[in-house]
Amino acid sequence: MAVVVGEASGDLLAALVIPQLQERWPHLRLYGIGGERMLALGFEAWWPAKELAVRGYAEVLRHYRRIVGIRAELTQRCLSRRPRLFLGVDAPDFNLSLAKTLKAAGVPTVQFVCPSVWAWRAHRLQTMAHSVDHVLCLFPFEPALLHAHGIAASFVGHPLAATIPMEVDQPLAKRALGLEGRPTGQSITPSVDSPLVALMPGSRQSEIDHLGERFLKAAQLMRSRNPRVQFVLPTLEVHRERLQGLVDQLGLTACCRVKVGQSHLALAACDVSLIASGTATLEAALFKRPMVIAYHMNWLSWLIMKRQKLQPWVGLPNILCQDFVVPERLQSKASPEALAQETLAWLEDPQRVGQYQSRMRELHLTLMRDTPALCAQVLGELMGLDSAVQVSPDDPAVQTPSCPNDAA
Repeated sequence: MAVVVGEASGDLLAALVIPQLQERWPHLRLYGIGGERMLALGFEAWWPAKELAVRGYAEVLRHYRRIVGIRAELTQRCLSRRPRLFLGVDAPDFNLSLAKTLKAAGVPTVQFVCPSVWAWRAHRLQTMAHSVDHVLCLFPFEPALLHAHGIAASFVGHPLAATIPMEVDQPLAKRALGLEGRPTGQSITPSVDSPLVALMPGSRQSEIDHLGERFLKAAQLMRSRNPRVQFVLPTLEVHRERLQGLVDQLGLTACCRVKVGQSHLALAACDVSLIASGTATLEAALFKRPMVIAYHMNWLSWLIMKRQKLQPWVGLPNILCQDFVVPERLQSKASPEALAQETLAWLEDPQRVGQYQSRMRELHLTLMRDTPALCAQVLGELMGLDSAVQVSPDDPAVQTPSCPNDAA
């Protein structure tokens, strides 16, 4: 079975489903493009997911030839091996084109995560109708929209809703981050009693470029207005040195901890998050943490996206609630001053926080399903398998082709 993910969130989704597939069909081989979580489960990645982790029109243009080359080679390998099924996880710009070719060749195709056609780029519905046999939807309103356009779809819930507890022990999470409250000169290191802000500028290089310094300058302003506030900044190892350098440069060393990974622990521990638009906003919502959603990108990418926008919201919590339950500050409105002001406002209004948390509990319950089992059921049916079928390791349809060293 061929699988393609294009970024960290897709890696997380695929890694939640893979164990269910392995349990039902132990000899089913999984290969394609994957992330670190998938590799830890035995997935054979011909290319790492980070090769596709590019967002925005201008950014894609810079990497266009490389991405097209990967897709062309991957398409040929899949056509020569004819996997039982192709599963594209998010990354619709890459996956829908690949799926269309494979579907025309008789390979069943599934898209896991419906592209946000309800928010922008509605023309993708026609593309999907020609590209995929089934869509696994994370949100309950999506299947009806797809069915109306002749696209088979199932609501499988959002796997994060089952993995994130309904309630978390916030003081325990703060202690797990090492917030011990020891005085150091004129400053105080992070304390379990101090208000804690999680700074989450995203995982892509372009997001770090556009939001990293912006978020830390907002933290600088927050600190000047409330000397008790502390910060935690979870990030990937590849971004750690750069972000730590910015923390030191802006004089935030004593009050801001840069952590590799630990994003869920940071959300469990924080009182509010300043966060990039994307999947992480849903994670923050499921942790019931107030947030300020921000985004900034290349001006050309912004102009194109703005023209295709169908709803007044971009953040997932707002889209799912059909209301501005959390502030959004985008592009020119995402100034450090505005971000600081909106973030501190949450810390000063406990009644507003309580109302928000009640709505997020309702949202959490709505999204909670046995996602891995529901996904495996659909995939098994399309592959002509059921949970009782044992796939033979000698079946050529599930054997993994050898991979040249330069493509791994």
